[in-house]
Amino acid sequence: MTTGRTRYPPPFHSARSTLTLDYRGTGDSDKPDARYSTELFAQDVIAVLDELGIDRADVYGTPVGGRVAQQLAARHPHRVGALVLGCTSPGGPHSVERGKDVRRALAQPQPEAARQALLELMYTPRWFVSHPGPQHTLGDPRMPAHTRRRHLAAGNQHDAWDPLPDISAPTLVVHGSDDLLNPTANAPLLAERIPDDPY
Repeated sequence: MTTGRTRYPPPFHSARSTLTLDYRGTGDSDKPDARYSTELFAQDVIAVLDELGIDRADVYGTPVGGRVAQQLAARHPHRVGALVLGCTSPGGPHSVERGKDVRRALAQPQPEAARQALLELMYTPRWFVSHPGPQHTLGDPRMPAHTRRRHLAAGNQHDAWDPLPDISAPTLVVHGSDDLLNPTANAPLLAERIPDDPY
């Protein structure tokens, strides 16, 4: 797994050092054709923190990154100082799935049509007018097909319901009120499942 430093406005950067990760299968990281999972990605994050000599970090993840962050904070609580979960879900049978119409739109056989449907779920028409692109939220365009499949499976198989109560970091759950891709009803599920005061 490789790392990079994200550029943020000076007021933020002066207060924080920000680290971003290339998950296995993306960017400059290795791309093995093997089973991926959000638990495995969390272990990769720990390996990066260890390599950099970082004992504890505040963590922000959205939306699959939010699933990885859940695993990280629950399974390695001493490594997470504070947690922000954005537009994500606990996964598994306790989560609220996206609607059938959304699933159909994303499953279109024409890749460009599916890509356009995803963009329309992530951005408003007004945003497109002022930000014509390219849009970088659709993932790494260099990802080979096998890693795309592996990442999709990892997200779909995520289930952190049982370990969520083990999160001890102060946690903020944020979610857009109009989110159809990751239904908003998942936000209260996470907020209620994660302890308010674990001590």
